[in-house]
Amino acid sequence: MFVTPAFAQSAGGEAGFLISIMPFLLIFVIMYFLVIRPQQRRVKAHRELISGLRRGDTIVTSGGLIGKVTKVVDDTEVEVQIAENVKVRIARGMVTDVRAKGEPVSGEA
Repeated sequence: MFVTPAFAQSAGGEAGFLISIMPFLLIFVIMYFLVIRPQQRRVKAHRELISGLRRGDTIVTSGGLIGKVTKVVDDTEVEVQIAENVKVRIARGMVTDVRAKGEPVSGEA
C-alpha cells in the first residue's frame, strides 16, 4: 500500500514548523543585540546627559552651535550664551554633547 502525499506531508508537521520559524527567531535575536540594545543604551546616556545640565557647562547643540549654559530655565529649556551679549533659549533635547562641565552653582545665586 502506498501512502498518500497529504498523509506523508503532515507527519512531523510540528517539528517542521519549529525548524522553519527558527531562522526568523535567530535573526530577531541578532538584531536585538546588534541594533536595539545599543540604541537603548545611547538613549539612556543622552537622557542622563540632558538631566545633568547645569550653569557653566559648555555644550554642543544638534545644529552645531557651541555655547555656555547661563541659566537652566526649566525641565525642557536652557539659556545658552553663544557669543558676547547673545543669549538664546534652546530645548534640552537639542543638546548633543557636553564639552566641559561647569562649576556647581553657589547657594547665593
